[in-house]
Amino acid sequence: MNAAHTVWDGKNRYALHMVPAAFLHPKCRLLIGAGANVQVSRFLEEVELTGVRDRMGVDQRASIIEEKHAVQDKTSAHLKGLGTTGWGVGPALEERVRRTAKTAKEIPELKPFLADGAAEINDGLDQGKKVLLEGTQGFMLSLFYGTYPYVTGRDTGAAAICSEAGVGPTRVDDVLIVYKSFITRVGAGPLPGEITKEEAIKKGWFETAAGTGRDRRSAPFDFELAKKTAKLNGATQAAVTKLDSMFPKCRGAKKLDALQPEAKQFIKEVESRTGVPVVLIGTGPDAMDIIDARA
Repeated sequence: MNAAHTVWDGKNRYALHMVPAAFLHPKCRLLIGAGANVQVSRFLEEVELTGVRDRMGVDQRASIIEEKHAVQDKTSAHLKGLGTTGWGVGPALEERVRRTAKTAKEIPELKPFLADGAAEINDGLDQGKKVLLEGTQGFMLSLFYGTYPYVTGRDTGAAAICSEAGVGPTRVDDVLIVYKSFITRVGAGPLPGEITKEEAIKKGWFETAAGTGRDRRSAPFDFELAKKTAKLNGATQAAVTKLDSMFPKCRGAKKLDALQPEAKQFIKEVESRTGVPVVLIGTGPDAMDIIDARA
């Protein structure tokens, strides 16, 4: 658990920390991996909100974020200076490294959801089922490869997503890297090309964080950074979100032909400069506001 992800389904807006965005697919089995940290009350709240009780599982080895961790996070002058979310993720990870953290199997409220996530995923792969590993946070918040010390408490790259879920690298067919059509970040840390809040509002780039409500800082798309992150993650495919914020006439488009020439050129430049094909393009806030170039 850490950064929130916002999901729009028609008129319904979900700001989630724990339940994967894939909950929108009604037949999808949902799992939280062993490498995750679970804030129990928030998890239970989101399960009810999204109606996924019968298909949600938590790996029994996942660790727990307790109230004391949130208190430590919010009262630490150092962490506050880095601009953390205040949810307690860092202190919870510290405790896990010390081998004193509680795990999901010790929490009575989680008993109905306990699973062996790694076994389920690998068995599913053996049976030819489709498996999607969903990561969280931008790669430049990686503890190892991000803008240290203004980073989160773990690696956020594709390799780490696999290891935390219990999936070996040879089992992965594709790595889909997700780019926003402009850059945002919350909290402190470098942001080359940063524009003012007023400029961001004027461009339609201004956002607030779904989980904390804090203002996000904005900057133009960085092609060199995109190339670097694609290489470090071994990306084979790319998605570009919020194209409509850059090119408003594209809003709601479902086909490549519906994009204006400038938007098409931007997508082509992303592909040529990163060396990765753009296969998904987000053109609006709804989950179905998307162009699937694979079709």
